[in-house]
Amino acid sequence: MTRSSLHRCLQRHGISCLPESVEKEHTAKKKFKVYPIGYFHIDIAEVSTEGGKLYLFVAIDRTSKFVYVELHPKMTKMIAATFLENVIKSTPCKIHTILTDNGIQFCNRQKDRHSFVHIFDLVCLANGIEHRLTKVNHPWTNGQVERMNRTLKDATVKKYYYQSHEHLKTHLYHFIIAYNHAKRLKTLKGLSPYEFICKQWEKKPELFHTNPYHYTLGLNT
Repeated sequence: MTRSSLHRCLQRHGISCLPESVEKEHTAKKKFKVYPIGYFHIDIAEVSTEGGKLYLFVAIDRTSKFVYVELHPKMTKMIAATFLENVIKSTPCKIHTILTDNGIQFCNRQKDRHSFVHIFDLVCLANGIEHRLTKVNHPWTNGQVERMNRTLKDATVKKYYYQSHEHLKTHLYHFIIAYNHAKRLKTLKGLSPYEFICKQWEKKPELFHTNPYHYTLGLNT
C-alpha cells in the first residue's frame, strides 16, 4: 500500500495521520482580520543611483492597497514625522491606524522609554491615529509594506540604471501614479486602488475627510 492510499484509508476510519500539534495548526488557520480603509503600513528601504544612497519611505493602506512614497537622503525622526504628515494629506480617507517597526525613526528605544514623546507619535496623537508596532525581530508582521518595497525595487532600481536621484524620483513618481490609478489588483476584485477608494466613499463616506473624486486624475493633472 502506498503512503497516499494509507493516508486515505486512515481518514475514512476517522484516524488522523498527523501529530496532534500539526493537525491543530492546520485546522486553526485564521483569515487576516479585515479593517476599514485607513490602516497604513509604513517602512523604509534603501535604494541607490549613480548619485549615491537614498532612503525610500513607503506607506500602503492594507485595505485599498493605495501607496504613497518619498525618497530622502537620510532617515531621521523628523523626516519620518514629516513623511507621515504628507501621507495624511495624500489620501482622502481618515487614517485611523499606523503600523511600523521599532526603528528609532518611529519610536523611542527601550532605554529611552522615559524620554519625551517621540515626534512620530506626536503626529499620530495630533491626528487621532493609533500607532502600532511590530513585534521585535518579527519583520513579517509588516509584510504588506515589505512586499510593496520589493515591487517598487523590481520596477525601478533592480531593472534600470539611474544617473541621478532626480531621474529615479521622476520614474518612481510615474510608477506610483500608474499603480494607484490604473493597476488592476486581484485582491480588489479587478479594481485599481483608487477605484476601490471611490467605491468605499460611495458606501461609507464617514470614513473620509474629503471626496476622493477630487483627487482623481484629469485632463490637467
